[in-house]
Amino acid sequence: MGALPARAEAVVIGGGVIGTSAAHHLAEAGVDTVLLERGTLGGGASAHTAGMVRTYFPGDPRTGRMAVRSLTAYHDFARHTAAPLALKRLGFMVLFTDERQIAEFEAGHQAQRAAGVQVDLISAREAAGLNPLVGERAVLAAAWSPEAYHVDGLDIVRGYAAGARNHGARLFTHTPVTGIDDDNTVHTPRGSIRADSVVCTAGPWSGEVASMASVDLPMTPRAIEMLFTDVPPSPHGELPMTMHAGSGLRIRSWKDRILLAMGVPQAGESREAWLGRIGGHLGALFPALDGIGLHRAWSGDFDASPNNTAFIGEHPTRRFLYAAGFSGAGLCQAPAAGEKLRDLLIAK
Repeated sequence: MGALPARAEAVVIGGGVIGTSAAHHLAEAGVDTVLLERGTLGGGASAHTAGMVRTYFPGDPRTGRMAVRSLTAYHDFARHTAAPLALKRLGFMVLFTDERQIAEFEAGHQAQRAAGVQVDLISAREAAGLNPLVGERAVLAAAWSPEAYHVDGLDIVRGYAAGARNHGARLFTHTPVTGIDDDNTVHTPRGSIRADSVVCTAGPWSGEVASMASVDLPMTPRAIEMLFTDVPPSPHGELPMTMHAGSGLRIRSWKDRILLAMGVPQAGESREAWLGRIGGHLGALFPALDGIGLHRAWSGDFDASPNNTAFIGEHPTRRFLYAAGFSGAGLCQAPAAGEKLRDLLIAK
């Protein structure tokens, strides 16, 4: 990696999917860019996802618009980064179990379509046809969005990192930021670097990084745990990612098992009670999984904003840009976030 340079036009802090996208888009635009990552590239929140990119976000067409823009970039990923990206289409389904959920979907459907999101209301029978684990009698209807793909998030990180380096960016791993001065001098154990602009893309640690620059980002880390089921009693094939609108339970196929998530135990709730809640929803929505064993897969933190919508912008009085609060949907928005950061910085 060599020594830190004395200065750079842009210092990107955070080497996950958002940070490497930012570094790539800035370097591609001719900006002298340095990226600092406290661990390994993609070793934080980017490594603790379900590996899906989708465009439909219930009740949130703004995020959907970012995701549509990003999916287009992913389909063209190899041309810009010289790194192939394997996208496997699975689709995304949201199960509705009460009439209010259906009404909310219909009220927001036009806005979703205006954002470029492909999503429609389907019957319970159609839902069970797309995911045979769905209990048709437990579901009233579902939203179906075919534009959802399995992808390895680390492939995105590696591709953007390679693209950034090819355009002259310098990436430093195992280089935590320890302080940021008023003149945008960024301090690390490896030395200090003066930045014309600081770009904060530190995921769950973005608030901590911003506070070093006396910038307030209203976000907090939120924990999530992924679980595996035992091998189901009958083969299930490739399944779409399927979410229950009421509980937030999400499942998808993962080799011969099922990967699922439903947050973490609530305050005061035991792990056993939480697993019991998950098991209850599983049994009701997916009868073939009733009583199946559940095991920890992996866990991690993601950067949550107050309304679960990312904020991308710049401080009004200093050259400090940020992209944070992706609330677990960073893979879905990384290309568009990198483009927006580039445009903000170049316009300064």
